[in-house]
Amino acid sequence: MNLSENFQQLFSVASLISMLTLTVLEIVLGIDNVIFVSIVAGKLPRPQQRKARTTGLTLALLFRIGLLLCITWILGLKEPLVTVFGFQATGRDLILFGGGLFLLVKTIGEIHNKMEGKGEDEGPSVKKLSLTAVTLQIVFIDIVFSFDSILTAVSIVSNVLIMIGAVILSMIIMLASSEKVSDFINRHPTVKMLALAFLLMVAIILIMDACHVDVHAIKPYIYSAMGFAFIVELMNMRMRKNVAKKGQGAEGEGQ
Repeated sequence: MNLSENFQQLFSVASLISMLTLTVLEIVLGIDNVIFVSIVAGKLPRPQQRKARTTGLTLALLFRIGLLLCITWILGLKEPLVTVFGFQATGRDLILFGGGLFLLVKTIGEIHNKMEGKGEDEGPSVKKLSLTAVTLQIVFIDIVFSFDSILTAVSIVSNVLIMIGAVILSMIIMLASSEKVSDFINRHPTVKMLALAFLLMVAIILIMDACHVDVHAIKPYIYSAMGFAFIVELMNMRMRKNVAKKGQGAEGEGQ
């Protein structure tokens, strides 16, 4: 189907439903990306955080659209590229493994800093982090996540314009919500640790997927467990807030 035929079908009811469904799916698949962006951008001074998120996600959007226009090449990444001791690695495997390894090292380093009690402005590694470095990290990790989301999109719809529309809508929503998510995560240390634990599991899943381990049955359990843990943490935050209010009220009455 050529581009003109795709455009003619774009505004049909079925196409709009497909775009909406795919947009929701892209947002769900992009949750881990938004968390990573929020944590990495939080390492910068406050005035530069929004610029890093906007620039990184905009460049990532352009790259993702470019990938969608190269569907044939993307599908070709599923073909064996190299063989090592009988293991056939595809281009997709190498990208997922590299991205998973990068995310694993980055997350473990961040967790280690938190366990050691280092603040956002402490340590030589934090001081050397620049706006360019943060932006490149955001773009790189989005590229890794893009391959999975694009392959998912291809399996659902065949109209490339629907895919592009869904990607643009989902990226706009993620960009609009990234600041609030970032502020919320950086404001609550326990939530930030929970987010890092989630990214650690995502990194392991990427590496397992690159090693041809079937992770499709594992993903729902991990996302459900992390979602449940997040709900429990919200309840704990509400409880601590109520206890603090009661403590302040008791002190006021005592005076």
